[in-house]
Amino acid sequence: MSDWQSYLAPAIDAARAAEEVIRHYYHGGFEVTRKADSSPVTEADVECERVIKETLYHAFPQHGFYGEELGQESSNLDFVWLIDPIDGTKSFVRDYPFFSTQIALAYQGEPVLGVSNAPMFGGGELATAARGAGAWLNGEPIKVSAIDSLTDASLSIGNSASLAISPAWADIGRLIADVDRIRGYGDFYHYHLLASGRIDAVIESDLNILDIAALSVIVTEAGGRMTGLDGSPVGLATRSIRADNGWLHDAITPYIQHWSE
Repeated sequence: MSDWQSYLAPAIDAARAAEEVIRHYYHGGFEVTRKADSSPVTEADVECERVIKETLYHAFPQHGFYGEELGQESSNLDFVWLIDPIDGTKSFVRDYPFFSTQIALAYQGEPVLGVSNAPMFGGGELATAARGAGAWLNGEPIKVSAIDSLTDASLSIGNSASLAISPAWADIGRLIADVDRIRGYGDFYHYHLLASGRIDAVIESDLNILDIAALSVIVTEAGGRMTGLDGSPVGLATRSIRADNGWLHDAITPYIQHWSE
């Protein structure tokens, strides 16, 4: 299979269908409940995932699904759609626009296509990519930066609380001291920034594959590299991420060699 781009239009349609739901509920008017892990979930999350699945099932009835809210359906098939309908529900609940819809297609366990849509962020950010076809942000092709020195690099760190209690924290602290700029953009946004050349590296922990499957395709198709903090390929078991523009990969490695899940 090589023409992954042919799957992109239905995935974008699904993200736009979820956007309509998001716009309906945004600014309140929804009930918030708690999952077993105490994270919030709203009726908007569930309704978004439902319309995403309906849109994709209409186009690909032979595919499986793995969603954040509605669970797994035929997820043992070769083609499986990975869906996080509102990645950043805490932001959604607090009424600020730092959230996105994440949709990825995995083929035999490997993400091959990604759509990341943040409809309420600024004028909206829609990032898309398909393996072998490049990456795009709001319809324009994007590439990572060519920064090749840590002293010139901008680094963003996500979920720093869990990083802070890991054995790698002291080394990550040295990395923070050695880069040019340190920020904590988080969620979809620092990956959009990385893929479009506006920052140069991301370190993040305490996540799951639904958070970053689509973003992994977007970053790599923009010319970057993205793995687990331990260097493993992005897959269903991924719980941490190191991502960069490729030029900085070897320079960052010594700072995270003590990471363990």
